[in-house]
Amino acid sequence: MEYAPENEQGVVFLFAGLRKKFGLRVELIRAGFPDCVAYQGTKRIRIEFEFKSRNFKTHLPGKNCDWLVCWEHNWLDVPKHLRVVELRREFGLGFNVWFQPVGIYADKLAKGSSYSSYCWSVPSLAIEGDLLLYYRTGKSSEPKNCVQDIFRVASPVSHDSAGWKPGKDYAADIRRVCKLKAPLHFKQLQDNKVTCQASFVRGQMQGRPRATAYWPELYRMIVSQNPSIKRALRKYGPDRVT
Repeated sequence: MEYAPENEQGVVFLFAGLRKKFGLRVELIRAGFPDCVAYQGTKRIRIEFEFKSRNFKTHLPGKNCDWLVCWEHNWLDVPKHLRVVELRREFGLGFNVWFQPVGIYADKLAKGSSYSSYCWSVPSLAIEGDLLLYYRTGKSSEPKNCVQDIFRVASPVSHDSAGWKPGKDYAADIRRVCKLKAPLHFKQLQDNKVTCQASFVRGQMQGRPRATAYWPELYRMIVSQNPSIKRALRKYGPDRVT
């Protein structure tokens, strides 16, 4: 396939080429549930195909299967018994980019280049491998209203009791990707002809907005101001977003 799939049929096509990697012998593929019956040795495996994993929850609530094969895994509360095979990861592709405002904890992020943290609050739909662009708000020390720290989600996201507020929160381990000597300021996003109409700009960076669609331009802006970090961001080039 020349480009990334755009539907469930593309997922089936790509999976057919990877079946040997998983040691599967396919018995049948059909339109009804389950989409596929295969064997791994003598073990029978019921497989469903979806473009995005959360579609399974919508289309087939309560249905039992063994594997869910998808292009993008975006179902946070997937049942523990269900193995999810995210094909974009098999091809070394696929991550989302999120802006995450940070106030009083911004100085904690400003520690050394190898800084990591456990159980840091992250966007609810983030998954392991995603990029987090921490946006410093007015509550932090200088600089303010800018992105200076880029981290990655370094573990599966959990939904547990929050240690910093009442109730639950989504959390994961984070690891630093790079620190920007020349921060990316909000004013630059406002003035840029590509990002000026983005929801995160119009929304004044409220919440934890997804910025994946704008990553090519954000990447260009960041690297042009910080050419020394291009190597650190090599794994997250715009050509690897899908």
